[in-house]
Amino acid sequence: MLNFPTNFLWGTATSSFQIEGAADVGGKGPSIWDAYCQIPGNIANGDTGNIACDHYHKMEEDVALMANMNVKAYRFSIAWARILPDGTKSIINEEGINFYNRLIDTLISNGIEPWITLYHWDLPLALHMTYDGWIDDRISDLFGDYADICFERFGDRVKHWITINEAWVVAILGYGQGVFAPGRTSNTEPYIAGHNLLLAHAKAVDIYRSKYQSIQQGQIGITNNCDWREPATDSPQDQEAATRALEFFLAWFADPIYLGDYPQSMKERLGNRLPTFTKEEIALVKGSSDFFGLNHYTTMYAAEANPNDGEGDIYGNGGLSEDQDVTLSVDPDWELTSMNWAVVPWGCQKLLEWIAQRYYNPPIYITENGCSYEDTEVNSIIADQKRIEFFEGYLEACSKAIQNGVNLKGYFIWSLLDNFEWASGYTKRFGIHYVDFKTQERIPKDSAKWYAELISKQT
Repeated sequence: MLNFPTNFLWGTATSSFQIEGAADVGGKGPSIWDAYCQIPGNIANGDTGNIACDHYHKMEEDVALMANMNVKAYRFSIAWARILPDGTKSIINEEGINFYNRLIDTLISNGIEPWITLYHWDLPLALHMTYDGWIDDRISDLFGDYADICFERFGDRVKHWITINEAWVVAILGYGQGVFAPGRTSNTEPYIAGHNLLLAHAKAVDIYRSKYQSIQQGQIGITNNCDWREPATDSPQDQEAATRALEFFLAWFADPIYLGDYPQSMKERLGNRLPTFTKEEIALVKGSSDFFGLNHYTTMYAAEANPNDGEGDIYGNGGLSEDQDVTLSVDPDWELTSMNWAVVPWGCQKLLEWIAQRYYNPPIYITENGCSYEDTEVNSIIADQKRIEFFEGYLEACSKAIQNGVNLKGYFIWSLLDNFEWASGYTKRFGIHYVDFKTQERIPKDSAKWYAELISKQT
């Protein structure tokens, strides 16, 4: 039985590059993902985000989908290059500003609270070409300029801001393993990028708090992603490996904000590959989040790596394998989604309780949780029972965490729509609304109807 506080926030989420389309419409500049999609072999089936869900032209229809479900909040991201085509404030694109103003106003008129993410991976291409993207020390100040414009133009109506979405993905998949834009491989660049992402976040928060927060009465934070790491055995070595895996994944970005520095395990293992904070930077970063944003999808077992095992799993370790000495595995009995991610609701509860214990029980919002399945339309009906069961299981875990004292305050389903799923193109469907990418028709799945009923019962 699901039982949540009456003021619990129920929402859904998307990101700009995954749904907007209109890649070169309305004065928008190109992003690194626009460029990355043009390179053969990078994206499944050669897909691009040029049209995506055409949300840019179908925004009112998409807000109506949310209103029909009675969701209370919508988390979306702003395309930096739609506001500042070259990434700098030298050109402010009023047409892009107008689009987001219309979206915000439409949401509010439908009783839906806008939650804005300033950066969800689509860096303006000009900043990559001119400044080397997140590797350049100047990028954090440029992000601050962009954030300042957004606060000024939208902050009179927007009361919840997320600076960066999943800095781990930007750093590791973009600059370490090269499987996401900008497609670089390195064992040093991820830690430089991660450092600059944290400074960008902190500078944006400082601007918001010093210029806008007292007037606009809003909140600002960051969203980090993390999967749970369960010790494979009760041995001290596996217990330490699981903690280390979490530290290289989540604590990498959360420890500086809540505790004032990187985890000791990272400092010891990375040496001078891990940048250090100045005293001034620590003062800026520590305490720079009004809430703890968490994106969570799955769980794996973690064990101390055997040197004879080779490199092991490079995608799941929360970092570069050779830096951690952790071997990951899944229980063969666990159900897998079409992303081959295990469905393990109890891992969500354990992660929430780990965060509460390590970071003095901050207010937490799950800003993404969802699953991909191979949905099939039959007579305009999409019976996605597996997705409903997924949500029921994870929400039950959330409910248990709350009962155990975790300060969880909201939950955003990923995602409102089937969309462009990054390197997987359009082959994976996470939405609670089915999208026919040829006609752009939206069809509520059974999970959307289930979510609507859940919200009505819980509020």
